[in-house]
Amino acid sequence: MKNSLSILFYLRKSKVEENEEAPIYVRITVNGKRVDLATHQFIERGRWDSLHGCIKGNKEDSRTINTHLDNIKSKILKVYTQLETSGKPITAEIIRNSISGHSGANQSLLKVFSLFNNQTKSRIGIDFEAGSFKRYESTYNQISKYLQSEYNRTDIQLEELDYKFISNYELYLHTQAKSKPNTISKNIGTLKRIVRLAVDHGYLEKNPFSAYKCPYKDPERNILFQDEIDKLLNKKLDSERLAVVRDMYIFSCYTGLSFADLSILKPSDISRGIDGEKWIIIHRKKTKERSPVPLLPIPLQIIEKYKNDPKCINKGVLLPMISNQHSNGYLKEIADLCGIQKVLTFHTARHTFATTVTLTNGVPIETVSKMLGHSSIRTTQIYSKVVDVKISEEMQTLKQKLAGNKKSEKGKVINL
Repeated sequence: MKNSLSILFYLRKSKVEENEEAPIYVRITVNGKRVDLATHQFIERGRWDSLHGCIKGNKEDSRTINTHLDNIKSKILKVYTQLETSGKPITAEIIRNSISGHSGANQSLLKVFSLFNNQTKSRIGIDFEAGSFKRYESTYNQISKYLQSEYNRTDIQLEELDYKFISNYELYLHTQAKSKPNTISKNIGTLKRIVRLAVDHGYLEKNPFSAYKCPYKDPERNILFQDEIDKLLNKKLDSERLAVVRDMYIFSCYTGLSFADLSILKPSDISRGIDGEKWIIIHRKKTKERSPVPLLPIPLQIIEKYKNDPKCINKGVLLPMISNQHSNGYLKEIADLCGIQKVLTFHTARHTFATTVTLTNGVPIETVSKMLGHSSIRTTQIYSKVVDVKISEEMQTLKQKLAGNKKSEKGKVINL
């Protein structure tokens, strides 16, 4: 399709009196979309020729300014011709940025994305988690595939991004990538953050995705009930590797600590709490929030069991943790041996602590939130939706009370 270009010089007259100078702007319009650019030239309103887009008369300043405007027009036409000849995308913003020396000129989405990823990689272990970095890499790869599939291109200029781009990208993730809804939500969120960073760095004037919504839906939380925890506790495991991972998982069930926090837990993280008992008091690796957890008898037994473990002593850690990938793989074996028909991961242990171990046993949600190291109680409230067993127990108690009242009131006539 043939591109259309229009160039218009005009006087910006707002809030300027008749005898005062007003700034001269140039309006660049490509395919119906326009941008304005300041020429940094000023002239009295009465001397401006709006019909021809120049200054009236033959005074020296008129000739100087008109020559400057002609040079700007020539630059615009030159950039337009170069883009058209090379087959590159042509937009009004690209032309404006090119002639104005804007820092975002010729910046592309994947170029900016790659720059951010490289910077992020160097921050892993300082103020960025490896898991978060993998999510950014994954989104980068998906966008690359999307561009190849839908645009037959390896990259796209930032100025070309619009609402249609991100809308079609979400559709692509649903239909072509076959991603799950919450995976799509995270992917879209990552893309939006990169574009916000592009705006913050001056590569884009405004965020084309600011109004786009792709909400995250809280998934059904996989938790263990007390009888399932007991199965894990009471199962004799002949394999040492399975027994160790089982113990670490149980420790998480009774402390709510994540795999990342367990992996760096040190003996010095145990101190005397306000009640004189042993507590784990740390700042969570993920949120940096303080997480004070009084130690129950079972985790205390596990600490005692591994206090002389060579691996713990050599690394200066409290527990003999192995990699998350291997741990979750072994947990599948353990679940099969125990007859548990659920997928066990260390995150299910944290969920189990929040629900079965604490909320179900009447621990206030505010207390659970503090122990989990949540920055907001709203995060903790998602667990209150999955404690149906607590509702069942309380209703059973109510039934028994009502049944007792019925016996004591036998013979009474109730009018309904």
